Amino acid sequence: MLNTVRARRGMVTSPHHLASEAGLRVLREGGNAVEATLAMAAALAVVYPHMTAIGGDGFWLIGAPGETPVGIDACSRAAAAATPELYARSGLSAIPQRGPLAANTTAGTVAGWGEALALSAGRGGRLPLSRLLEDAAWHARNGFAVTASQSQLTAEKRPELADVPGFADTFLADGAAPATGATMKLPALADTLERLGREGTESFYRGPLARDIAHDLAAAGSPVTQDDLAGCRATRVAPLQVDLPGVRLFNFPPPTQGLASLMILALFSRLGVREAEGFAHLHGLVEATKQAFLVRDRVVGDPDAMSEDPRTFLDPAVLDRLAARIDPARALPWPVPPSAGDTVWLGAIDGEGLAASFIQSIYFEFGSGVVLPQTGIVWQNRGSSFALAGTGPRVLAPGRKPFHTLNPAMASFADGRHMVYGTMGGEGQPQTQAALFSRYAFFGQELQAAITAPRWLLGRTWGAETVSLKLEDRFPPELVAALRAAGHDVEMVPAFDAMMGHAGAIVRRPDGTLEGAGDPRSDGAAMGF
Repeated sequence: MLNTVRARRGMVTSPHHLASEAGLRVLREGGNAVEATLAMAAALAVVYPHMTAIGGDGFWLIGAPGETPVGIDACSRAAAAATPELYARSGLSAIPQRGPLAANTTAGTVAGWGEALALSAGRGGRLPLSRLLEDAAWHARNGFAVTASQSQLTAEKRPELADVPGFADTFLADGAAPATGATMKLPALADTLERLGREGTESFYRGPLARDIAHDLAAAGSPVTQDDLAGCRATRVAPLQVDLPGVRLFNFPPPTQGLASLMILALFSRLGVREAEGFAHLHGLVEATKQAFLVRDRVVGDPDAMSEDPRTFLDPAVLDRLAARIDPARALPWPVPPSAGDTVWLGAIDGEGLAASFIQSIYFEFGSGVVLPQTGIVWQNRGSSFALAGTGPRVLAPGRKPFHTLNPAMASFADGRHMVYGTMGGEGQPQTQAALFSRYAFFGQELQAAITAPRWLLGRTWGAETVSLKLEDRFPPELVAALRAAGHDVEMVPAFDAMMGHAGAIVRRPDGTLEGAGDPRSDGAAMGF
């Protein structure tokens, strides 16, 4: 992907081309950006099953130029039976990352779809849910080609997933990972998507579908019950926001790390860096990331259990003080405790200017690994991030929301441009957002060039176990040497490595022209018409 895609009537971007095509079809039929995004999200849950599923969580930002976007929080909560004592009785000192006891929260993403459609109805939305799920159901029933990343990740994670209930029957071929290009069909998931189209999103939580889901969760050994599902609801929330010269940035509040994404760009903007791609640019963003992550890891978790208001850290005086801690020549010693994540970000802007920035996740590759036989749903393991001891907003308790790396982003420029952007990638999400946004907005790079350019990652993310500063090997040797000399623990990785995230972005210019970009590290595409 070398060139920015441009169009006038609508634009979508996602990390799989079949999902982007599903969204573009919706826009061509007169659907709005929210409807197109939902169609892409459903398709991704089929054709990118290692990255996302309808058994996970999701977060939306929806808005148009000149208005504050609306956030939709479709986050799960821990089951009533998910207590530290449950794990102690099983002889566990930590929550497993895989299996039924990792599937200890509800799944909010379908509730978020329902809330998004309710909002969409007041913004010109008119297509039925059955139509929006049509492409996803077709691919699940008739088959899709396995991507290289699905094949590779299945092979790598097979030892820890093969014995998890439902996984082998669904995602292995004769006990092995499917080959790249092989056709995979998910008939039970196709049935479920068609049922959702007929019965509505409520059925997932408080209807016939919920009864089937609860039965299979119990049979697998998950603590999530039908009562837990019945209590799951998506809510509308106000986004976090911060003003920088010429642009206002929006991101998601806790339990997500949206605060960190905003802080990184706000801190970097105070460093006076005037040129892209050099030492000051990379070092400045890496050091801003460290300051933001120190705040994030101390403060952010379930918002009902947090003791500090995240908006405090977006106050100009607080940002000035934190920016002053950044040494322009030396690296702060690192690391902090790492986190992981598997996710998809997708976005759309329609011809009327309505924009959707959406992120959906099951946490690790294939989530908990539990696949429910009646419905074909892969259940997330987001609740494995809870601690079983100590204090603070990330300790497991019934009804508590888990910490999320997910954070959809949006920006409104003073010159009238409107932008949605985001990525998958755990710890890397705020960093990739900072890389692409700073290149585009601060240094004037083309949108696609800002995503295609070499990237870096501090800490652990999707597919990476180390916590070093990873650089794609396209960076100049002299820059790498300068970063090492400044004290950064540099590790080189291959160019276009998927660990650097699957980013995307769409910009609407004041004259209505739409610009879109996708990530060559993914299987996706930006498409417009």
